[in-house]
Amino acid sequence: MLLKRFLHRCQLALLRFLVDFTPPVNYLVFSGAGSADQLCGHIYRAGKKRVLVVTDKELCNLGIVERAISGLRSRGIEIGLYDGVLPDPTFEQISEGSNVMRTFGGDAVLGVGGGSCMDAAKIIAAAAVTDEDPRQWVGFNKIKHDVPQIFCIPTTSGTGAETTMGGVVKNSELREKTIISDARLMPAAAALDPDLSMNLPSAITAATGMDALTHAIEAYISLWDRGTSKASSAVAIDLIYKYLPTAYADGGNIEARESMSLAAYYAGMAINQVNVGNVHAIAHQLGGRYGIPHGVANAMVLPHVLEFCSDKALFALAELGRLVGIGDLNSSNAVLAKDFIISVSDLRNQVGISPQSELIKKEDHSVLAEAAVREGATYPVRKLLDKETTIHILEKLTLY
Repeated sequence: MLLKRFLHRCQLALLRFLVDFTPPVNYLVFSGAGSADQLCGHIYRAGKKRVLVVTDKELCNLGIVERAISGLRSRGIEIGLYDGVLPDPTFEQISEGSNVMRTFGGDAVLGVGGGSCMDAAKIIAAAAVTDEDPRQWVGFNKIKHDVPQIFCIPTTSGTGAETTMGGVVKNSELREKTIISDARLMPAAAALDPDLSMNLPSAITAATGMDALTHAIEAYISLWDRGTSKASSAVAIDLIYKYLPTAYADGGNIEARESMSLAAYYAGMAINQVNVGNVHAIAHQLGGRYGIPHGVANAMVLPHVLEFCSDKALFALAELGRLVGIGDLNSSNAVLAKDFIISVSDLRNQVGISPQSELIKKEDHSVLAEAAVREGATYPVRKLLDKETTIHILEKLTLY
């Protein structure tokens, strides 16, 4: 383990060097009711003539996509459509979407929907203008060509994909999730329009909200502290604790919806600067093998990983306890950290997410743990996962 820690620190030092020399990215975000139309106006002013909209069929059937892009139509922009995105988009869907983009001849891509739609939009934009296989881009900064401008309109409040330069794509053959991260995939602009997430089903509100919370907490306790990562994640955590229960219970509460969209955005900003951690390392395996929704998987795993790393992240967890109003001035860091972890479990339970899943199979624990350990070693975590601990966590998540 000492050797693994040494190699992990060496790998992180190299990655930090590469990250620090990555060209800076600029955020342009329109926020509030009606901001989707403001984004459409911006796309028009940017001179775009033919925009491919990447989304899913359900959002189209609900009329949400048409509401989101009506500002493009009213301004005379030609619209192409790829609505074949499914939860956990695959490389096959990327190929389909990029073929649609080539045939349409689009000069920009607009992702409308949750994280899957926005991630797919990013990779489709990159794949449409090259003969390279996107599988070759798995990892960090491997895209070497110019990518058509990408715009995003999230309809859920969780992934923060509208403000990150990464995309998650599933390898359907291996049943594994892969991550493609490159500054060229950074959206040029996004709209956080709460009108489009009004009356979102409570289960989706819960899962996406806990996804945003996971991003924010993992960024806050990260080994790295870059840019605004700490401040952004703290804002996100505060907003989620205040507004997720309301958004879950009252899907039509505009204040809660707008606040959750901002929380997801700030959490996305944070992980864009310092990446994620061990929670994602395990959750990605659950999503890749069983199709467990990403936010649900994160919510299940989060308290257990926080317990695992609490000895290395005690002060940070205690700070978060104070942030959300746990304990009093006389509480020790150890008590505050423990109570904060309990509060995470309580919030998960309050929004109806089960701590266990019947989909997880005991016979898969070993291979899942090995994959999680490998992935976790690529993140700036304070404490490396080991196989035994990971299997123990998986046992706690397994219903039968």
